[in-house]
Amino acid sequence: MTRIQANLLLLLAAAIWGGGFVAQSTAMKAIGPFWFIGLRFLIAAVAVLPFMLRESRKATTKTSPRHLTLYLLTGLALFGGAATQQLGLKTTTVTNSSFITGLYVVFVPLIAVVFLRRSPHWIIWPGAIMAVSGIYLLSGGQLSALSTGDLLTVVCAVFWAGQITLAGTTVSETGRPLTLSTAQFAITGACALVVAIVTEPISWEAIRGAAPEILYVGLFSSGVAFSLQIIGQRYTTPSQAAIFLSSEALFGASLGALLLNETMPALGYIGCALMFLAMLLVEIVPELARRRALQGLKSSPNLG
Repeated sequence: MTRIQANLLLLLAAAIWGGGFVAQSTAMKAIGPFWFIGLRFLIAAVAVLPFMLRESRKATTKTSPRHLTLYLLTGLALFGGAATQQLGLKTTTVTNSSFITGLYVVFVPLIAVVFLRRSPHWIIWPGAIMAVSGIYLLSGGQLSALSTGDLLTVVCAVFWAGQITLAGTTVSETGRPLTLSTAQFAITGACALVVAIVTEPISWEAIRGAAPEILYVGLFSSGVAFSLQIIGQRYTTPSQAAIFLSSEALFGASLGALLLNETMPALGYIGCALMFLAMLLVEIVPELARRRALQGLKSSPNLG
């Protein structure tokens, strides 16, 4: 798979996630946040399990204790992100949530620098600023005062950044993207259900009331989109992945206008343009630099 194809997979994942924000918000009219998280991710784990088993039969790399640790850490990061985002949606708007969640586009390169001692391509920094600015403009540039939900979503963005970074590292080492998907879904679902059993009431009526949202985010936002993310990240960098995945806010606004007759503020169109420009820059500039370097090697004299 080429890097362009991988980034297109990440773009598709972002489009699916964009449609999931409304489902996540409306589901809590019928069911508690942790029951919702637990059920959606267990459905996702079951959906991906057959593909994981097929992948395991063909795998050439044996699973080591380090790999198991990486699966666990990625699953815990996913649980942290899902929990704080879902709890945040109780006291913040979908617009604010999509904007603040998009801050992971800044946190990912920071994690790469601080923890991995890995400097991203220079274009990532202006690209990240452009992407976050674009998400902000999608809201009309008028966010309400920060609420508890907003602060929880900031924490969510940190968890998402950790999950993106860990997923890239794990897939690079294991070569098993679907195994990672299944593991992180199962870990997140199990953690959420443990919390839900202790803290939240449940009934069949609640599950039936939230069933459409649970199935959408379980099969598509979780099962399909996260698997696309894991597969795509195998062939691109975490920083570039973050740029493309941040377009979920763009798709959320577009799907809201298309399906719910919501209107986009005038600044929102500028935001869309900024996000598309950011994605083009992080795709084209490194590729041009790579080709220029290859041409330089070919044209250099052979001194051997």
